Amino acid sequence: MRYFRRVNPVGGISDFWSYIRQPQPYRWAFLLVSLLACLGLISILTHERVFMPPEQPEVEYIRTFAADRTDEEIRQSNLENQRLKEERQAELDRIEEEKRDLYRRVGAATGVDTAAAEAKAEAERAAAERAERERLERLFGEEDQNTGAAVADQGE
Repeated sequence: MRYFRRVNPVGGISDFWSYIRQPQPYRWAFLLVSLLACLGLISILTHERVFMPPEQPEVEYIRTFAADRTDEEIRQSNLENQRLKEERQAELDRIEEEKRDLYRRVGAATGVDTAAAEAKAEAERAAAERAERERLERLFGEEDQNTGAAVADQGE
């Protein structure tokens, strides 16, 4: 409280007001420029960016597997999962072939050249497969690995 007794802004404000009231040719322009400079500086300083460290993720462990599984049980589980994956992929391939067959029939019924469209679609599929293979090679720096055969050969 003693600090505010020694500092009184009323005198400074009254001096400023008396100075502003004096007729000077560029007083309003100088006032405007100085206000803009102050506001610009305050604007720059108040738009500071602070990057907070990301929150630590909550790790959830998979607890569906028994902790005392043997290597053989793990291998059998992996083989079963691979078999299910291949069955799903075969079903998806069958559905895609049915779709293509339906498009061929519709195209033949309407007089559309389905051979050209099919060739174009096959070229697009091949290009997508090639791009995926190149992406994997860039990521892993290796050619396509056939690990499924190596896993199946170990058990037999």
